[in-house]
Amino acid sequence: MLKFLPAIGIKLRKTLVFAAAVTGLTIMGSSAQALETAARQAFLMDMDTGAVLLEKDADTLMPPASMSKLMTVTMLFERLKDGSLKMDDTFPVSEKAWRKGGSKMFVEVNKRVKIGDLLRGIIVQSGNDACIVVAEALAGSEAAFADSMTARAREIGLEKSIFANATGWPDPNHRMTARELALLSKYIIRNFPDYYGIFSEKSFTFGKTNKGKDIKQGNRNPLLYSNNGADGLKTGHTEESGYGLTGSAKRGDRRLILVVNGLSSAKERGRESERLLEWGFREFDNYALFKKDQEVAKARVWLGEKELVSLSVEKDLTVTMSRKDRRSMQVKLVYNEPIPAPILKGTPVARLIITAPEMETIEVPLIASEDISRPGIFGRVSGAIKYVLFGASAN
Repeated sequence: MLKFLPAIGIKLRKTLVFAAAVTGLTIMGSSAQALETAARQAFLMDMDTGAVLLEKDADTLMPPASMSKLMTVTMLFERLKDGSLKMDDTFPVSEKAWRKGGSKMFVEVNKRVKIGDLLRGIIVQSGNDACIVVAEALAGSEAAFADSMTARAREIGLEKSIFANATGWPDPNHRMTARELALLSKYIIRNFPDYYGIFSEKSFTFGKTNKGKDIKQGNRNPLLYSNNGADGLKTGHTEESGYGLTGSAKRGDRRLILVVNGLSSAKERGRESERLLEWGFREFDNYALFKKDQEVAKARVWLGEKELVSLSVEKDLTVTMSRKDRRSMQVKLVYNEPIPAPILKGTPVARLIITAPEMETIEVPLIASEDISRPGIFGRVSGAIKYVLFGASAN
């Protein structure tokens, strides 16, 4: 009886190079560019691709001030989304919430306030009192709520952020990074489209003055007052943190998320935020490449029922890169040839390597688009003999 022994030493590393003019290839992640900014910390990313366009001390734990209220509203958004709470539900106002200083929504002690109003009180008016109302209603105390904020942050991928309160009130143990504020913003935009529109509201009226007049407060986000596509998210300021902003803007199909902190004034915060967003939209673009299941190439198969296997990407590939570097992009297809059968559909069998002068190298797995079975023993022996005698042109 013949015994099949796999051939040894016939695998060749095959590399195919595509010019930048091909219909495409690339994904996430252009490397951050060098651009001066007055901010102590800064981070600018493309939301869809995850490409980092600019970073400065982006992983340094910093006092986030009221920008950390984004985690407070996230905790509330999640309860609204799962149906355990509704916008018309009400929470009671404690004396602690009523007395809290800083920016206020002006809730009244021993009254009940609708969740919809509390969200606007936090997002539009940056109300510390509203944050405490939410914290006490959801966790019993602000301290317990802060612990749950930190725990939930870990679950959604924020590895460094730690919360000591619900408001962003100065505390040496209350810290976030610019990168994680951007990631939290991305989480909010992606997961809570039904509520995200609140961030673009320019004013909210709640409560009355001692003279009975309505209290109307404007949104502190300066980006909302320019025609730049901005629709969120949150400002922050304390003496320790300086002036900060976590913002997002959308133009066409592109959305950028920006975080700056440590600026010297509200005027500088607005000017620098708008400048960095404008630079990101102007200097970079997204390039759609291969679609999911679109054939990228074919690879030769070793001892299979078919001589070639189709290769594709697992999901749509898009890259963010500087417009000037697009012309210099190169894409390489790398795999060990031939690929031995059997091959299961969806199995990673090759790699795409994407390079450009100002971009970090990107590697993308390519998967088999089909099953390739092995022939019977005699077919395998015949194929092996052909390969030895005629080389890679035979199966």
